[in-house]
Amino acid sequence: MREKWSSRSAFIMAAIGSAVGLGNAWRFPGLAAEYGGGAFLFVYLIAMLVIGIPLLMMEIAIARYTRQGAPGSMRALNKKTEGIGWLAVSNGIGISIYYAAVFAWVILMFVMSSKFMGMTGNTEAASGLWAETIKTTGTTTGFTTFSWPVLGCLLAAWVLCYVCIRNGTTSVGKVVKFTVSLPVICLLIMAVRGVMMPGAMAGFAKLFIPDWTALGNSNLWVDAIGQVFYSLSTSMAIMFAYGSFLDKKSNIVVDTMIIAFSDMFISILAGIVMFTTMAGVGMLGEMSDSGIKTAFIIYPQAIVSISNSGVFNMIFAFIFYFCLITLAIDSLFSIIEGISTAISDKFHLNKKNTTLTICIVEGILSLIFATGAGLAVLDIADHFINSFSLIITGILEMVAAGWFFKTTKILTELNRNTKKFKMPAWWFLPSIKVISPIVLAGLFVWNIYSLFKAGGIYGAGENIEDGYSLASNIIFGWCLIALIFCSGLIIKIIVKIKSSKGYKEDDRTWEDFKES
Repeated sequence: MREKWSSRSAFIMAAIGSAVGLGNAWRFPGLAAEYGGGAFLFVYLIAMLVIGIPLLMMEIAIARYTRQGAPGSMRALNKKTEGIGWLAVSNGIGISIYYAAVFAWVILMFVMSSKFMGMTGNTEAASGLWAETIKTTGTTTGFTTFSWPVLGCLLAAWVLCYVCIRNGTTSVGKVVKFTVSLPVICLLIMAVRGVMMPGAMAGFAKLFIPDWTALGNSNLWVDAIGQVFYSLSTSMAIMFAYGSFLDKKSNIVVDTMIIAFSDMFISILAGIVMFTTMAGVGMLGEMSDSGIKTAFIIYPQAIVSISNSGVFNMIFAFIFYFCLITLAIDSLFSIIEGISTAISDKFHLNKKNTTLTICIVEGILSLIFATGAGLAVLDIADHFINSFSLIITGILEMVAAGWFFKTTKILTELNRNTKKFKMPAWWFLPSIKVISPIVLAGLFVWNIYSLFKAGGIYGAGENIEDGYSLASNIIFGWCLIALIFCSGLIIKIIVKIKSSKGYKEDDRTWEDFKES
C-alpha cells in the first residue's frame, strides 16, 4: 500500500518547506539589491507564472497519477524517458551532499551566536568568525586542514535529517508544521526590528521601488529565471515524490498556486528583513548575491552593529541562525525523500532502510566539506549542477511531456478535481511544449557562454586569491556532471545484473496506471 499524506495541509506545508530554503533568505534579497529592487521582483513574478508554476504542476500531476517517484513517473510517459527521472534523482544526490554542509555551517553559527555578545561594534571580528572556525583555505588545495566543529555539525545535520523523514509522510507531516511556521515567525520578528531601525525606509525604497533601467540588463533576466527555477525545487525528484503520496481527490492547481506564492511571499519577507536591517546599520550598499558571503560574512557585521547591547545582538543572532536552520532542514530532508522514494520504488526496497543507507553514504561523502577545501569544492559543485545539469533536466522533462506524450492527458489529470479555478490550456500547454524549454535552453547557452568566456574555468580569480584551477573544475565540476548524466546507464546495468537473479522491472506506462 502506497503511503499517503495525512491531510491536504501536510502536503502543502511539506512542499512549501521544500521550496522555501536558504536561497529565499539570502540569495533572493541579494539579487533584488543588485537588479533594481522592484524590477527584479517584476521579472521574477513573470518567470514564476510562465515557467515555475506550469513545471511544478506538471511534476505533481504526473506523480499523483502514476503514484511513482521521478524515474517511474517519467517512464510512464515513455519507456525511453526513464533516464530523465534518474537525472533528477542524481541532481538531488549531488545537491543534498553539499547542502548538508551549508546546513552544518548554519548550525555552527547558531551554536557560536553567543560570541556576538562580546563583539558589539567589532565588525572585523564578526566577519571572520565563520571562516576561522571552518578553517577554509578558499582553494581546493586545503584537504590537509580539518575542522572538528564542522564535523560535529555535519553529524547533527544528517541525524536531524534522518529523524525527520524516517517514517516517510507520517514524520514529515508532523515536522513541517514547525519547520515551515517557525521561520516565518522568526522573519516577522526580525522584520519588525528592521522596520524600527533608523533608515529602514531607505531599505524599503530600494527593495520595492523599481529601477526600470535594470530591465535592459540581460543578467537580470538570467538570474530571475534561474532563481524561480531553483527555488521551487523542480528537476531534483522532490515534487515527484511528494506528488506520488497525494490522494486522488487532491486539487493540484490550487495547491500549487498556494505553494508558489508562499515561496515568493517568504522571499519578499526575507528581503524586507535584509534591506531594512542593512539600511539601519548603514550597510545597504554592501549586500551581495552570494548567499554564503551574506549569511556568514556580511550579515554578522550587521548583527554586531544593530544596537549597543551585546545581549540584544546575541539574541538577534540566535533568532537569525535558528531561522536559517528551520529553512535548511526541510529542504535537505525533502531532497533525501525524493531520492529514497525513487530508489525504493525501482528496486522494491524497504523505504526506511533505504533512507538510512542514503543518509549514511551521503554523510560520509560530505566529510570533504569539513576540510579547508570544502568551501571551494562546494562552490564549484553548486555552480555546475545549478548552471548545467539541473537546467538540462528541466528541459528534458518538458520535452518528454510536451513532445513525446499527449500533454493534454497531463492537463486533464491536473484539472481533475478543480471546479472554480482550472489551469487553462492556453497557459499550460504553450509553457510546457514551447516557452519554458526555449527559455531554459537560452539560460543554459548563456551559462555555457559565460563559462567559456572565462576560459572554461569557473571561479578563475573571482573572489578567491588564487582562483580555482582547471583540474579543480574538471574533478568537482565536469566529472560530477558526467556522473550525473551517466546515472540512467548505471541503473540499467544494475537492473540487468538483478534481472539475472529474478528481479522483475516495473514497465507500466500511462495507460496501465488507469485503474491503479
